[in-house]
Amino acid sequence: MSPELLEEKGDSAATIDSASHESSQRPKGLRGVYYHPVTQAMMLGFTCFLCPGIYNALTGLGGGGQVDATTSANSLSALYAALAFVAFFAGTLNNMIGPKRTLLLGTLGYALYIGSYLAINIHPGAGDFVVASGAFLGATAALLWTAQGSLLLSYATEAQKGVYICIFWAIFSLGAVVGSAVSFGQNFHLTDNGVGNGTYVGLLILALIGVTVPLFMADPQRMVRTDGTKIVIARQSTWRTEFYGLWIALRTDPMVLLLFPMFFASNYFYTWQFNDYNSALFNIRARSLNNFVYWTSQIVGSGAMGFVLDQHRLRRRTRAFIGWFILLGGAFTVHIWAYFYQRTYTRESIPPSAQKMDIYDSAFPAHVWLMILYGLFDAMWQTMTMWLIGAMSNDTNKLAIFSGFYHSMQAAGAAGVWRLDAVGTPYMTIFVSTWCLVAVALVLVLPMIYYRVKDHTTMEDEALVQIDQASSKAT
Repeated sequence: MSPELLEEKGDSAATIDSASHESSQRPKGLRGVYYHPVTQAMMLGFTCFLCPGIYNALTGLGGGGQVDATTSANSLSALYAALAFVAFFAGTLNNMIGPKRTLLLGTLGYALYIGSYLAINIHPGAGDFVVASGAFLGATAALLWTAQGSLLLSYATEAQKGVYICIFWAIFSLGAVVGSAVSFGQNFHLTDNGVGNGTYVGLLILALIGVTVPLFMADPQRMVRTDGTKIVIARQSTWRTEFYGLWIALRTDPMVLLLFPMFFASNYFYTWQFNDYNSALFNIRARSLNNFVYWTSQIVGSGAMGFVLDQHRLRRRTRAFIGWFILLGGAFTVHIWAYFYQRTYTRESIPPSAQKMDIYDSAFPAHVWLMILYGLFDAMWQTMTMWLIGAMSNDTNKLAIFSGFYHSMQAAGAAGVWRLDAVGTPYMTIFVSTWCLVAVALVLVLPMIYYRVKDHTTMEDEALVQIDQASSKAT
């Protein structure tokens, strides 16, 4: 490595070392409320409430609310393929232009994607537009989620990360709850298998509002945590330095690789839940209600897991293992239950035009409880995953890179499984692969929890640039 680059990184490390533990007085009055980390975490949550939350309400309908789910599955495959590629480098872009600008850019694709479903509802030949919109959304969503991860986990102190994740996830999930409620109200008197234009218009308006929220958020460099420590955003001056930082993050913290299967699984299971269960078995009224209870239960699931992970009377390592056992029990509970339903139907036995289960059918209550449990499990899985990332560092730059890894692997899994669904892979095959992937991910993350999760984040974990300082001096 060149002396110039070493000097640049060494200077950055010195800056972070002196600034990250600097105690600052927090502002008072209304400014104190605005600049409070909880306020900014809530604004971050409302950004995701109005963009990915509304997107989740759309995809949770199964097939994007369409009668034939093939176009939706192809668009989601394109979306997650683009997200997987861009997210791997999104942490680098986030550190170059700053998380606030990255977040703003990340909101731009959601309204276009929702609008594409309105377009295909009006013009059935607009399938290519839906797929292209999905690819564009994938690129922008990578930016949004990377900025979200770096901001949320850096605003919280070590003792607050579970609570902050819980606050964010509750507000974010509320977006899908509201969107699902809009859909359920719009489609309550319908018994067919597709939604009307009014549903898409309502969701589109909400997504457009979401683009404006990042404009009103505070500059992260002016933020002070509740313990008085400043949040340091160390902007690197060159792309070369930033890409080197990406390599350093992997080289100096290889345990993050054991989280990759957990990342990969975190969106993989949506395909079976939404398309191969909700869309396959239920009419649009029942799908809308399933979607509503699924995202409502997410608020409870995130809150419960956040409560467990922030029990200060227990060591952080102990909390990590408790969270792992909760996920293990949840994984086998929901998949064993789901197996008894999945073995009763195939793609061939329930074509898209078939008369499907309604909310007044006697079998519906038991089936809707499975959606509730899946919602609880999903929220717990995502909360635990973000908490484990947060346990590895408090540095915004490093968290941005790890968040990029998270969403890149997450999207890679989703892209693959949505494509499998689009080409007609048997439901049982997708279901079994989902179950196996979740189980393997839980086994592989155990060594990471045992060796990497410490009771307190050390100085070596505090700043990405500082991590490499020793190797730079040795060189």
